[in-house]
Amino acid sequence: MGFHLPGVVPTKKFLLRSLSNSKASSSAVNVPKGHLAVYVGESEKKRFVIPVSFISHSLFQELLVQAENEYGYDHPMGGLTIPCREDMFVDLISNLNASI
Repeated sequence: MGFHLPGVVPTKKFLLRSLSNSKASSSAVNVPKGHLAVYVGESEKKRFVIPVSFISHSLFQELLVQAENEYGYDHPMGGLTIPCREDMFVDLISNLNASI
């Protein structure tokens, strides 16, 4: 299931990313205070570390609703999984960074 976000600025500034296949114990250490890890992608999931403040933004809220509809509260990666294309997520996060 895809998610379309029109008019989003394409930039990767301030976005932290790590591979989703890293060990959970070492991954938790890589999440700084005030951030959270999310898994994004339609087939292969990538792990992104984003500021907690993004959760309250209306565009991110739409992704959370989509994730709830897709997975309920049983996320296959063991963390918050968002069912959208990676490039669209990067664009959304970049747009949120630009608005701060």
